[in-house]
Amino acid sequence: MSIPAPPPSLIATPARVAAILAILTAAALAVLAAALTTGSVAVDLPTVWRALGGDAQDANAAIVRDLRLPRALAAFATGGLLAVAGALMQVLLRNPLADPYVLGLSGGAAAGSLTAMLAGLAALAAPAAFAGAFASTLLVFALARAGERTPWTASRLLLTGVVVAAGWGALISLLLTLAADAQVKGMLFWLIGDLSGATRAAPALGTLAFVLVVALALARDLNVLARGEDTAAALGVAVPRVTLALHALAALATAAAVTTAGSVGFVGLIVPHALRLAVGNDQRLLLPASALGGGALLVLADTLARTIAAPLQLPVGVITALVGVPVFLWLLSRGRG
Repeated sequence: MSIPAPPPSLIATPARVAAILAILTAAALAVLAAALTTGSVAVDLPTVWRALGGDAQDANAAIVRDLRLPRALAAFATGGLLAVAGALMQVLLRNPLADPYVLGLSGGAAAGSLTAMLAGLAALAAPAAFAGAFASTLLVFALARAGERTPWTASRLLLTGVVVAAGWGALISLLLTLAADAQVKGMLFWLIGDLSGATRAAPALGTLAFVLVVALALARDLNVLARGEDTAAALGVAVPRVTLALHALAALATAAAVTTAGSVGFVGLIVPHALRLAVGNDQRLLLPASALGGGALLVLADTLARTIAAPLQLPVGVITALVGVPVFLWLLSRGRG
């Protein structure tokens, strides 16, 4: 199975690329501005601008710089990471409705972080999350090729990933059972997806930049892989090596996102798929577009999560699920039509 080639009207030209990226950049800046101005204390744009420039030192400036800005940037980075990981998984599995959770990447990252938290090593949550996500990738590849001399196929990877994800889910349930009562509520909130504790955006933003640069360097191979493994191999792509490298890249992106905001669903599923319907399947355009679109979506969702029921803050994963389910069903029905 391969992702169909886009019609001629969706082939990326320099003018089309510039227009699409400009629109998405403007949308991302607009939702970031909304995140910085909206909350229990309303802050106007001139005050935000002065606060970002370091000119203002009042209480409103402190709210913008110390509370809202780190959270908004962390949300943008997390959404971008999930969307890029989803775009990679959809091409690698040649399934336009795949996402970072398909191969148990999110489950492995969540299990790693929860294990570190339960052991009292919260400072190691990030490396533990990456270790869990990468272990999930290696486990899926090893099991998918067990007893086979041929390269991995998308169907074997997909089915094996579903089973591994179920195993991670069982391990997470066990960790929650063993956790102290005082820890369970925070762990559950984090598992749903929560940005209330995001105070540092730099690690997630750095990871997003790294993942995007490496993925764009491999974009031509991804474009060929979208046509099928046999075609890619015939055109000189080292399919097993490139596939494993890109899965490791998706694991890194997912681990960074899970460490920052917990298990936020549907962003990696609906953003790259919806953008593919609009911009085509050229990964040189789809990957940066997914980073901008996913970041903008999660910033908007987090702004709603902290304001829609204020002073109560909702987990951002609840908002993405409420939006993602109907959008997913619409995309599914549209594809069937």
